Amino acid sequence: MRIHGRINGLLACAVALLLTASGGNSAPIGDAELRDSGKDQSNWLMYGRTYEDHRFSPLKQISEKSIGKLGLAWSRELTTTRGLEATPLVQDGILYTTSAWSVVHAMDAKTGKTLWTYDPRVPRARAYFICCDVVNRGVALYGGKVYVGTLDGRLIALNQRTGSPVWDVSTADSDKPYAITGAPRIARGMVVIGNAGAEYGVRGYISAYDAETGKMAWRFYTVPGDPSKGFESKAMADAAKTWKGEWWKVGGGGTAWEGIVYDPSLDLLYFGTGNPTAWYRDLRGGNSDNLYTASILAVRARTGELAWHFQTTPGDNWDFDSTQPLVQADLFIGGRPRMVIMQANKNGFFYVLDRATGEFLSGKAFVSGITWAKGLDPKTGRPIEEPDASKPAIISPAPDGAHNWNPMAFSPESGLVYFPAKIGTQSLHVPDTNWKYNPDKSNLGRAPGYEGPLAAKLKIMPPPTGELLAWNPVTQRAAWRAKYPVAVGGGVLATAGNLVFQGRADGILAAYRATDGKQMWSFDAKTGIMAPPVTYQIDGVQYVSVLAGWGGPDGLGNDPSWGPTKPGFGRILTFVLGGKTPFNPPAFGHKFPPPMPALTVDSNSQLVRQGELLFGDHCAGCHGANAIAGPLPDLRYSSKATLEGIQGIVLGGTRAAMGMPSFAKILNPGQVRAIQAYIVWRARAGAMAATVKKP
Repeated sequence: MRIHGRINGLLACAVALLLTASGGNSAPIGDAELRDSGKDQSNWLMYGRTYEDHRFSPLKQISEKSIGKLGLAWSRELTTTRGLEATPLVQDGILYTTSAWSVVHAMDAKTGKTLWTYDPRVPRARAYFICCDVVNRGVALYGGKVYVGTLDGRLIALNQRTGSPVWDVSTADSDKPYAITGAPRIARGMVVIGNAGAEYGVRGYISAYDAETGKMAWRFYTVPGDPSKGFESKAMADAAKTWKGEWWKVGGGGTAWEGIVYDPSLDLLYFGTGNPTAWYRDLRGGNSDNLYTASILAVRARTGELAWHFQTTPGDNWDFDSTQPLVQADLFIGGRPRMVIMQANKNGFFYVLDRATGEFLSGKAFVSGITWAKGLDPKTGRPIEEPDASKPAIISPAPDGAHNWNPMAFSPESGLVYFPAKIGTQSLHVPDTNWKYNPDKSNLGRAPGYEGPLAAKLKIMPPPTGELLAWNPVTQRAAWRAKYPVAVGGGVLATAGNLVFQGRADGILAAYRATDGKQMWSFDAKTGIMAPPVTYQIDGVQYVSVLAGWGGPDGLGNDPSWGPTKPGFGRILTFVLGGKTPFNPPAFGHKFPPPMPALTVDSNSQLVRQGELLFGDHCAGCHGANAIAGPLPDLRYSSKATLEGIQGIVLGGTRAAMGMPSFAKILNPGQVRAIQAYIVWRARAGAMAATVKKP
């Protein structure tokens, strides 16, 4: 553990004075404040506002009747084009949030004035081992400190008033491809954090650290380790019976990268786990459950001991993580009150479990077109798989899921759960029979460059569609569905004003009537929105804030079939009734088609096709599908010098400090030449198309 000294005294005093002027003299948050957060109408103290993660606010100044007067109060650019996924927290007029690269910001929640910024200086080359953009989902507040997890696997405590580091611990082996993208959670005076990296081959776990000192209290592994070294617990010994082969040599996966919640009354922590490594069970020794991957787990907060588990997708074969948000509620089911925990899973089914015991209460498909399973066993909740689903096939939902990490909201007033759903999303399920674990690359096990009848069929299938779904968890039926023109919607906020707020991929932040889904208001943020909005109150005035920034797993590749998505510069936007602040964000992208490339390269069709496949596998996630405008530069507009220097950039790492890591471990000079040829070919195609269109 590294303990940092105090920052310069004069600077600390200046920041403290600023905070005092902005209402920053608030008392440190303790356990009582977190337990009673539901009664605190003015603040948003936790990731889901309350321990239940309802994301519901009792504020109703902004309501279905007044929403037409909602306007921009302030906006702040966050100087990034990468994905923004954080939930801002607000205490006594101060807003705390994160942006790309785990950077933390404290702002005046009324004006947007920056109070302090903390950059953990994550090595930019770390992007090589981040599956889904350099995102972060927010901070935790407790005991006068701000806690943040970083992309290089650290957990850091900052002084809440000044932003200066108090302690900094490494939660993972820095030599392994671990990352943290999720927000920390607070339980029993501890900071609880998970990690990501299953696609690269790591062993998942969650850890609890003393909030005051940073000392680790306990760790719970989600998959068993090397049997020859003994198992850490009975839970791991039991899990080992459900694995085959030498799984520990590839880590096993099962990372808990999102979806941690706490019930103080039961003293249980709940979290979901991700996929095994590799994605396909035939590459892991055949059909077996592979506990505790793709599962919802409950552990005792005091000790980290397993209380119960429920596996949503046994032997996960399709990247159906169970890390989606978990929401607690007390519902009347089967003629009696039940303490439940709910999840809209990636796999397309909505689950309701008893949160004290893990008993399966009900489950139902919330999207149509599911092809991997016929349904769920009504007694156990175990999926009834289609017999051919594990063979090469077109599978729905796709790995990005019918619902991903984007937070959902539960309204105690309507009794409905609101969340984004994606319908008709399909992908090819074709394992690579030659796959071997490689610690220097992604280990999905997917067949590269597959071109068969299934691929041809997939190309002509209808594109996916998206909707905001209002779901009744008692009857397991949709109350209403609000369609939108893109496939991906962001996180959700519900309020007592009978409103549901949600952003989406085309940059629109919309407010819907909670009872019937009618759209009541909208605002164009000019950049796609994935993050969930929050609402708070200052001096009796209600505000709504949201981060806009397109990237991450939802913006991966900026797939054109998903509708008019908008990559661009990221920002935070805050709204108030009567707000009239002008909105003039900086332009993003190019006004004109790409010019004809000045560089002449070998452009034979075979080389270009090779480059197309390589670009799709290694480059599209940041630079866009078909090399068109992802969150990072559109490479069709590359200068001659950039194209000529592509070997040094891709293999030599000459731009690693800018977040473009070296791919020398997995690409060779010939493959880079093929990528170069593809980029030039795409630029020529764009330039020629523009020429043809001219009158």
